[in-house]
Amino acid sequence: MRTFKFPGFGMILAAAFLAPAAGSCAGLPGDHPRPNILFIIFTAWGGGTQAGAYGCTWIATPNFDRVAREGVLFNNAFTSNPKAGPSRATILTGRNSWQLREAVSHNGYFPAGFEVYPDLLEQAGYFVGMTGMGWGAGDFKTRAGRTRDPAGPGFNARNQVPIASGITRTDYAGNFEEFLQRKPKDRPFCFWMGFREAHRDFERGSGLRLGKKLGDVKVPPYLPDLEIVRSDLLDYAVEIEWGDSEIGRALAVLEATGELENTLVVVTSDRGMAFPYVKDQIHEDAFHVPMAMRWGRGIRPGRVVDDFVNLRDLAPTFLEIAGLPPHSQMTGASLTGILRSERSGWIEGREVMLIGKEGDSLGRPHDWGYPVRAIRTKDFLYVRNFFPDRYPVETTERDAVRIDPAPTFEVVKRLGGYYYDIAFGKRTADELYRLDDDPAGILNLSGDLAFVPIMERLRSKMMELLREEQDPRALGNGAIFSTYPYLNRERDDRPRSYDDWIRSRESELKAALGLDPSDDGIGTQKPER
Repeated sequence: MRTFKFPGFGMILAAAFLAPAAGSCAGLPGDHPRPNILFIIFTAWGGGTQAGAYGCTWIATPNFDRVAREGVLFNNAFTSNPKAGPSRATILTGRNSWQLREAVSHNGYFPAGFEVYPDLLEQAGYFVGMTGMGWGAGDFKTRAGRTRDPAGPGFNARNQVPIASGITRTDYAGNFEEFLQRKPKDRPFCFWMGFREAHRDFERGSGLRLGKKLGDVKVPPYLPDLEIVRSDLLDYAVEIEWGDSEIGRALAVLEATGELENTLVVVTSDRGMAFPYVKDQIHEDAFHVPMAMRWGRGIRPGRVVDDFVNLRDLAPTFLEIAGLPPHSQMTGASLTGILRSERSGWIEGREVMLIGKEGDSLGRPHDWGYPVRAIRTKDFLYVRNFFPDRYPVETTERDAVRIDPAPTFEVVKRLGGYYYDIAFGKRTADELYRLDDDPAGILNLSGDLAFVPIMERLRSKMMELLREEQDPRALGNGAIFSTYPYLNRERDDRPRSYDDWIRSRESELKAALGLDPSDDGIGTQKPER
């Protein structure tokens, strides 16, 4: 057991649990078979509160709410890197992204030399599979020598007709059912169900078409409260609700096969929603994700946990409940103690979280990245931008069009001023947000002298923890991150083809919004804050 002491902000408890024999279940009393694992992950469903179980009223998530009601709801679940590929790499390996060499960046290479939990469970006798989006985007073959996705062998034969054109045709629950039909009867299973929802593009106007109401939306304070933004958020809600319906179908499949009560069901997301101020950024709604777990007799139902948990904690958790010893490469802390507990609230004193990112899938000039590290406590978020002279979100000085082209983006870009600046403008080297009265983290207090002592304490603690994790950025060797290759750097056709796609989508969206296709809204006089 290891405790980080942090005067003024509590402590983080990283517990190491003794694993039982491989033939028994760590979390269930008596002689039970090893539990199954169904891991369900959305892409870009974030904010940490966008579900009915958290009190959200404009996105309906009855099946996520059921998992939470019949199991445990986590109030403070985080990803340590709010980009898809790095976030998913942390899940699979149980390590923070700055501990994963090339996998620190999106659209890169999965590196050799790191074990992933699906392989370890398969070696221990589990039947393993996945459907939809696994690790990625990136290349897992060239450097790691893998012949299949790190999340497992694919089951993607079944398709269906979705309710909106932005939703993939993948029949997630149907493919899970086929996986179970192929599973040998004497083996437990581990299945990764990777929704591509709610990744852009959304079908524009699908929310209104399907009967949703503009007045129901709660617009975050970092977005302008305009009709077109509300409509875009409703389109986003359609995708979340579609994924939630697939959760319901998957639970029904488990019930029909008699496997529900012996299955740990985990539902979460890899990062925050694809909207300005959130996508790929180190802001609260970018790395704070929903999470709920259900495990029949293994979890006392109806509990709500406040402890800070990280997506990298899942891999050691899965190994432990399968009766396997902790893997030496995994730096996450198993959640089994929290799952076994009878209590709600703060259980193990986990009150500190590290977050960070490095490179990007679409290069800035000279392929520069935007290195950031941050520390999140119960009260504050401190962010260190190592190169504040660069733009923070894959942007050039003239244009920010590399963010997903979409109605809300076009509006923010067109408006300029406050919403544009906080989303896409250059940052100060230090950022500090007091989250108790600014939960979305939009008021930067780093320039307020009254908060300098707190900021210095947080910076010192963050660097101490990063050094313990052997983060090159904290050890004076941050330049090594710029040597790690990613696909766009080596394939010159990719940036050009992507730019062509961006331009075509931008023209389409401008026409839909009634904007002049030749006017990019950049270089015009912006409103004052």
